[in-house]
Amino acid sequence: MNDHDMVEQARSGNDQAFQELIAKHYRTVQKFAHQIGVNRSEVEDITQDVFLNVYRSLSSFTGNTFTTWLYTVTLNAARDHMRREKRQRRNVEAVMEKRTTKPYTELGSSEASWELHDMILRLEEKYRVPLILHYFHEQSFKEIGEVLDKSESAVKTRVMRARRQLKKEWEKVGVEA
Repeated sequence: MNDHDMVEQARSGNDQAFQELIAKHYRTVQKFAHQIGVNRSEVEDITQDVFLNVYRSLSSFTGNTFTTWLYTVTLNAARDHMRREKRQRRNVEAVMEKRTTKPYTELGSSEASWELHDMILRLEEKYRVPLILHYFHEQSFKEIGEVLDKSESAVKTRVMRARRQLKKEWEKVGVEA
């Protein structure tokens, strides 16, 4: 059963269809949330929030690509979470302000992979999100434009600028791949 059919059945009250949507897209939501900056320890909560929001908003889904809509919901949930987290951090004492944790440490990634991930996280959101969607989630520029409400050419430009910034940083750091 494709996404469109599962959405229609879920709208009609078929809980099994909604469970299938969750099963199909759960890992994608987790991965995207982490890649755009949600801490690994909070990815599960964000993912659950996303699917709760999807369930509540199924009636407002306009019938475009479900995946595109799901990325939009995930991006909004992650942004909300990061804003809340940022406010909380401002209230924490300076000693606790910055902790040096590297994502993916338990995956045994190479130093170069860690450095690249950190560089991507340091990009402005307007460059980071399209870059991640294009290269890590294989979304077309058109699909990314729908998620971000930007033109296809604006998305291409942002991805190109993100790549340029990463290349410049990579050369500055001189990490060996």
